[in-house]
Amino acid sequence: MAACLWLLACVPAMAQRVEGDRAAASGAYEAEVAVRNQTDGERNGAFGRALAQVLANATGDRGAAQQPGVRDELGKAKGYVASYDYRQDEGVSATGAPSFQTTLVVRFKRDDVDGLIQMLGLPSWPTPRPKPVLWLGIDDGTGPRLVALAQVNAARAVLDQAKQRGYALGLPSGSAAEQAAVGAIWRGDTAAIASLSKRYSPPMQLVGKLQRAGTGGWVADWIFVDKGKVLSKWQTKHPDARRAMAGGADGAADALFKRYAKAGSGGPPGRYRVRILGIDSADDYLRLAGYLEGVSIVKRVTPVSASADVLELDLELATGIANFARYADRGEVLTTVSAGSRDSDDNDGEPTAPQVATFRLD
Repeated sequence: MAACLWLLACVPAMAQRVEGDRAAASGAYEAEVAVRNQTDGERNGAFGRALAQVLANATGDRGAAQQPGVRDELGKAKGYVASYDYRQDEGVSATGAPSFQTTLVVRFKRDDVDGLIQMLGLPSWPTPRPKPVLWLGIDDGTGPRLVALAQVNAARAVLDQAKQRGYALGLPSGSAAEQAAVGAIWRGDTAAIASLSKRYSPPMQLVGKLQRAGTGGWVADWIFVDKGKVLSKWQTKHPDARRAMAGGADGAADALFKRYAKAGSGGPPGRYRVRILGIDSADDYLRLAGYLEGVSIVKRVTPVSASADVLELDLELATGIANFARYADRGEVLTTVSAGSRDSDDNDGEPTAPQVATFRLD
């Protein structure tokens, strides 16, 4: 019975829902992904895609899933899942017939995801995050108009996409002076918009103009301003106005991440000397070599020396040695003896060289 309870505790739970309650992701540590069915194999693959979304949200980096070491962890995404649920979305196909899409809603363990980010040394955009003011003008052919609080549903696509990226956007209240500012939006007069935004905090503005494209579809031009300085300009195009609008939230998130992201804590990439204890046979060496080959943050392994039960290697790492130690301690092959911390200054006041990181083969 105790063993059964332990196994159940290790399996992500499917959330219980009541009638009328609709499953949906909310917050940076939850994600929604489309699935073809509810089989175990389809669900486990979707967990990996959902974890990639959450890493992008939690770090602020859209490219987080391509960082060294992340791909291996995406294959283990099930271990980071707290609970999941399914939702059926009904729509209409191009032929007018009803269509249905199954969506998997996944909620991840926040502490475990944060630990993964730290272990892999991913750069991150710290929280709490700012709430820039969205100054959006839309021209559907009848002339440009400002989207204010009273027209919040018109801006739902960009507001929701901002939440998906782990931050929020605010809208101006829509006073007469603000309504008249749509001309400044169309001219790209960021100084005038910044002046109107003084009543709002923080002093950040996402300025966008959305209009019909000449060849069909929609085009949006965006400017992101922080404390009066233009951080980024970009353009989004799409046949669907909502998709063109959502690109504003992505561009603003990218600009904020580039400006405010903090480097990971595991140290810089480079070549690190490591000492491996407990190598007693050729089989031990082959097991170690196979393990290191499968660690994606290890780019190259160069043998240096070998004695009775000690092997020294140079590891070329895509992140720091501290992150390699965190990675090793999660498995069943190596245990950290010393992660190569730097000794205190010597008697002459000069810092000593880092100690060689030491691990033991289990």
